Amino acid sequence: MKDYDLTVIGGGAGGLNVASGAVQLGARVALVEKEKLGGDCLYFGCVPTKALIQSAKVASIIKRSKEYGLNDANVSFDFGNVMAHMRKVVSKIGVNDDPQRFKDMGVKVFFGDGKFIDRHTFKVGDHTITSKKFVIATGSRAVAIPIKGLENIKYLTSESALELDYLPKSIIILGAGPIGLEFAQVFARFGVKVIVIEKMGQVLPREDKEVSDTLESILKEEGIEIHTCLSVLQVKEEDNQKVVVAECSGQEKTFQADEFMLAIGRAPNLEGLDLDAAGVRVEHRSVVVNSSMRTTARNIWACGDVTGPYLFTHIAEYQAGLVVANALIPFVKRKAVYRVVPWVTYTDPELGRVGLTEEEARQKHKKVRVYRFDVKDLDRAVIEGEAKGIIKIVCTKKGKILGAHVLAPQGGELLHEFALAMQNNLGVGSITGTIHVYPTLSQAVRRTTNLYYAEKIFSGWIPKVTKQLIKWF
Repeated sequence: MKDYDLTVIGGGAGGLNVASGAVQLGARVALVEKEKLGGDCLYFGCVPTKALIQSAKVASIIKRSKEYGLNDANVSFDFGNVMAHMRKVVSKIGVNDDPQRFKDMGVKVFFGDGKFIDRHTFKVGDHTITSKKFVIATGSRAVAIPIKGLENIKYLTSESALELDYLPKSIIILGAGPIGLEFAQVFARFGVKVIVIEKMGQVLPREDKEVSDTLESILKEEGIEIHTCLSVLQVKEEDNQKVVVAECSGQEKTFQADEFMLAIGRAPNLEGLDLDAAGVRVEHRSVVVNSSMRTTARNIWACGDVTGPYLFTHIAEYQAGLVVANALIPFVKRKAVYRVVPWVTYTDPELGRVGLTEEEARQKHKKVRVYRFDVKDLDRAVIEGEAKGIIKIVCTKKGKILGAHVLAPQGGELLHEFALAMQNNLGVGSITGTIHVYPTLSQAVRRTTNLYYAEKIFSGWIPKVTKQLIKWF
């Protein structure tokens, strides 16, 4: 008889959801974590960065106090206190991931490095665990790319940047993805000179170009220096300055700053697990899974960042629910469906996306309709002094929503109305036909979908007919 019905390897968002769900279904559950429960999101990702973003936003609002009819205010702060606040937020939220909480549920928790002996045996420290089934949920980490001279300098990552105890006067950030732009705005709002370098032709290369270009303009207005289409050739240190040599179309450019930060991506944590011994195949640095999240070993499942390509906490939690059902409940086979996957870049304004970009939609569909609403025309945004951004939807001729892009105050919150409509195959009419409270930010969602009907009703033959009807009646 095996020691456990299910052993979860990794104590991040995905692993903790699997462990808690499985034990509540009556399974004997073991949980193995290398360091601390909570994972990257709690300690190095979502939680601490959003705490810093909020502190930076407050500082920005104070600097703009005159815009709100108040006297000019000087922002005075101790960066150490800002970081202390960040850690306090992490501690408050981390209570939910306390090991004792899971022990009280009945989960056996092990800490330390571990590896598979075979597909039913896992060794962690001095303990050898046997289990009917396993779940791999070891998350991901920040990665570096080969750059000449990188090994000779001290540089920051999204993890080490959260351990800074001082503010540099200037910083170069390589990568204009979500991580790079979020940190860029935080540093800039705390008074740091920020230079962002991106290899691709736009910031946030995965996003709709029109929307990402709008965000780039907003960030530049805040004083952030952004350079796209630049490939870094070399990094070095001269006179206590980090020097970056980059190239674009054969022309070299040199930048220098106090610090250099890599924000170019992440990779799954799979080293040392000896997955071959368990028969688990890895391709393109990710664990291979089928639609039910089962790996190539029939008793082993995986969820979260180790499976790719969506490295989001909310995807890990979604996959965890599938794993619990598929691994423990006989005759159940729930499939992962990624037709509607929302995500958000937490700049200010936030940029939320669900579905296809305009370019992707035009490639997949013969005829599409595109509608844009400028946030400057939203009354609540004007009231709050945050009237910057754009909401853009892409839909079919019949009003089926193919994609929605929300660059607006609290854009991440506004996005979910579009996601809900898409998930339930509801067209733009479901939003337009719903009364939205005035004055709220959510009115922007309805006003965007209204444009679809405005085009239909106020152009073409309808106005001509109604004009005659008005005369007759």
